[in-house]
Amino acid sequence: MKYGVMLLLSVLCLGAQATEIGERLAPWTLLDQFDQPYSLDQQTSTLLVARGMDAAKLVKAALEDRPKGYLEARHTVFVADIQRMPTLIAKMFAVPAMRDYSYRVLLDREGRVAPRYPGAENKVLWLQLNQGQLVAQREYATAAELREALEQLQP
Repeated sequence: MKYGVMLLLSVLCLGAQATEIGERLAPWTLLDQFDQPYSLDQQTSTLLVARGMDAAKLVKAALEDRPKGYLEARHTVFVADIQRMPTLIAKMFAVPAMRDYSYRVLLDREGRVAPRYPGAENKVLWLQLNQGQLVAQREYATAAELREALEQLQP
């Protein structure tokens, strides 16, 4: 019994480790605010992750006045961790409001994806990818910094 518990804990710890530079990200699929699926693929070069509402607001401010398709042209996807948002609030207010955004928001409703990439809840996590492999990782605390970084990406 003792060995079984130790084995279970070691497996759980492996799953909770942060993604390291050089690692290949495991594939996943999430629905966006229009219930359209998106699967992480080899063409994605930047993954933005907002683990909290403050971080999601940073993304919104950074993308203000940007045309539709701005992120897609830069092979960038945005994942919003909304697992702690009450389902009724998400369904009745938050997700319908997101449908007015000029960018796609991949909604992690069950916390299956965002927890793989640990970061501060009030910052936007930026994962730079090359053919699905993590090559750099940063965090942004202001919309201006995030906007400047996005502008550096080639469309």
